[in-house]
Amino acid sequence: MNVKESILLAIDSMKVNKLRSFLTLLSISIGVFAIIVAISLVKSINYTVATQMSELGDNTYMIFRIPKIQFGFHTWRKYMSRKYITYKQYREFKKNMINAYAISAYSSSGGHTIKSSSKETNPNVSLIGADADYFITNNINIVDGRQFINEDLLFNRNFAIIGNDIAQALFENTNPIGKIITIKKQKYEVIGLLETKGAILGQSQDNQVIIPLTQFLKYYTEPWEESLNIVVKVNEKSELSKSMDEAIGIMRAIRDQKPWELNSFEIESNDSIVEQFSSFTGFLSIFGIATGFIALIAAGVGIMNIMLVTIKERTREIGIRKAVGAKKRWILTQFLIETITISQIGGFIGIISGLILGSLFGKMLGLTIIFPYDWVFITILICTILGLSFGLYPAMKAANLDPIEALRYE
Repeated sequence: MNVKESILLAIDSMKVNKLRSFLTLLSISIGVFAIIVAISLVKSINYTVATQMSELGDNTYMIFRIPKIQFGFHTWRKYMSRKYITYKQYREFKKNMINAYAISAYSSSGGHTIKSSSKETNPNVSLIGADADYFITNNINIVDGRQFINEDLLFNRNFAIIGNDIAQALFENTNPIGKIITIKKQKYEVIGLLETKGAILGQSQDNQVIIPLTQFLKYYTEPWEESLNIVVKVNEKSELSKSMDEAIGIMRAIRDQKPWELNSFEIESNDSIVEQFSSFTGFLSIFGIATGFIALIAAGVGIMNIMLVTIKERTREIGIRKAVGAKKRWILTQFLIETITISQIGGFIGIISGLILGSLFGKMLGLTIIFPYDWVFITILICTILGLSFGLYPAMKAANLDPIEALRYE
């Protein structure tokens, strides 16, 4: 029994039955494609998010009114009933915290249009209100100009720090420092330019303007919408747990919570946010894998059908082989090799197309591309098992043909 000959026979059989072979290969390719694209995107998303969060440092944690990642409508309703974290609460929290290197607060909103004397941006700019320590706790760098100081907030100064997208849209290649921009009729002097960071998940990180938090709360939010996010940075990661426990106690006291009541806020470290996000993207992996397996099962049925028809067409050939001394196991192995060949060809097409499209989607979303090498090998193994499983019955049927009856077959 010649393996190379069996593979060539499988390819010849596919050429003879082009439509039937095409549909089977298509099913296998779609199944493998769905698995590879889903896993590739999920791995790329998880890696990119983890990298972005790690830039904040592993000695940082955040306090939110509601968690960043939510599941279910009823859970959302519970979170939305919580009282806002106000600027007054933040000031009291900052005054009472001991185990912290730096503490900041910020709030943000989207869909803003920023204007200069002669130009304006698209209405998609993120506006962030922040205090002086925001740049420390979030590891944000200023490449030109300066960041806020406490007096900027104390005296309600109309200063702004802009991202590179805003600088290019309004001032092109000129230095934006000292220029005046307008946000909803309020004028601000540009005192700083943010370091360029690019896009993540299709969202530019350079399309933003940061203004003093006091100005943001005064002009760009209503009192009943004032809810801040607090960021706390400690000196060392070993101090994180102690600082978080202290923060929980202080926040509960400030928000006047009873001992038996659950926290009316969320406290999350970078690791916990990445873990929650990974759990969320895990559903995408499950969906892609489930879709792929359904397509592969359908492809397996198609492979079995092809091989049964092939055996019927080659009954006389099988009879001749047996008549000249071919053993059952040789016939069985020959047809199993043929089914595995068909499966591997379809799998190879699915892997290549999945990697290409996954990379294209990843680039469009601004992700760091991670190739799922482990799942490439897994899908190769799956295709092999697919060929063996659905090719076994036709192969056994071919191997058990009576040579005399097979020779008489017309």
